[in-house]
Amino acid sequence: MIRRSVREWDYIPIEEPGPGSFSRAAADRIIECAAAVPSAGLDAERILINHPRKLRAQQVVGVIAADGVTLEILPKIDGNENDAAARRSLVHMLAVVLDLDIVEGGLTDLGWQRDDLLEILIRLFCDRLFEALHRGLPRRYVPHEDDLAALRGRLDVKRQFTVLAASPQRLACRFDELSADIALNQIMKAAVTKLAKVARAPENQRRLAELSFAFADITAVPVAALPWQQVVIDRTNRSWAQLLAIAKLLLGDRFQTTSSGDARGFSLLFEMNKLFEEFVGRSLARALAGTGYEVRLQGPRSYALAEVHTGQNRFATKPDITIASQGAPVLVMDTKWKRLKGAIDDPKYGVGQADVYQMMAYAHVYRCERLLLLYPHHGGLGSETAGLTCVHRINGTDDSRIGVATLSLSNPKAAVGQLRDLLLVDEFRLQPRKPVAA
Repeated sequence: MIRRSVREWDYIPIEEPGPGSFSRAAADRIIECAAAVPSAGLDAERILINHPRKLRAQQVVGVIAADGVTLEILPKIDGNENDAAARRSLVHMLAVVLDLDIVEGGLTDLGWQRDDLLEILIRLFCDRLFEALHRGLPRRYVPHEDDLAALRGRLDVKRQFTVLAASPQRLACRFDELSADIALNQIMKAAVTKLAKVARAPENQRRLAELSFAFADITAVPVAALPWQQVVIDRTNRSWAQLLAIAKLLLGDRFQTTSSGDARGFSLLFEMNKLFEEFVGRSLARALAGTGYEVRLQGPRSYALAEVHTGQNRFATKPDITIASQGAPVLVMDTKWKRLKGAIDDPKYGVGQADVYQMMAYAHVYRCERLLLLYPHHGGLGSETAGLTCVHRINGTDDSRIGVATLSLSNPKAAVGQLRDLLLVDEFRLQPRKPVAA
């Protein structure tokens, strides 16, 4: 098994001497697997650029596993100089996005050094599933219909006097039966079966083999036909909610993932700009919990223009993150997964003109006086701490301001505190919505 790790935007050499190289055949298998990702707009060249002598990673991270070869793409996070640290930060970000209670403890014994991201997530899934199974498989009452010699439940009168009219010794019964063969367990079985085909770590293979016995009597359902909508999480099985979130991730119901249907190809990929946006949004919601502010991701949707004669709205706008007070937006935020420049290199910090125009449009459409562009922090900015980099007032307005800020991801657990502090800076403090003039 060939295993390689690379950071986003970096290169993997092909057929060059050295331990970090790929053979051309292995590179082609990785490219073929990347091309199979079934997502809108995420084609193979947005994952990997296939040069004759090298593969170049793009702004997509995760794991691509093909026959005999695995490529792990890790994010470039300032302060995480080694792969283990980057891997740990990425898992912590996923924990926040998926509402997994694993940020505090529980990860210290995972193989950050010896295992790739996929093996770590499989290990996490197995550990959680073993813990849940110690309390028994979840069961629910499932409706059944059967023709029995004695009445059970309720009599199906219509069937009794039509289909069974000539067989009075049989009774058409409708009844509920407590069963473990339910949607939740079918999803868990599908996850165990799929992961058993792609796991490479011996410990993970052993654990998945043991788990398969626990689900031996559960109906095997193809991944494409899994009954996600039938899953019911209530007080009796609330501890399975986090397992369901991990299963959604590994089975492809979240982010970008694909499997060829056998052991030859599997990918688990995340577009870092989307992951960063959702991580910030969820961390912001935690930072503002109990304050009366509401955090909304990807919205609200509005329009920049309306056609004069027809009134038809044109040019939709949908901010990455909005903070609202009593339903009125008080801050609009866009997250940008790219590196700001230092003030010495560029007085504008490398902020794009199109991004500024977009924020000005948000200020007008949403009548919002506080707007923020948020970037990942890095040491090249000349400041050791993340936070508000600069604030600009929009000319022609009373006091509308666009802030540029950074968030450190070397310790994602501290993101909530960073965001809370950011919104308390005097020159950028949230402003209440002004009443509309009569």
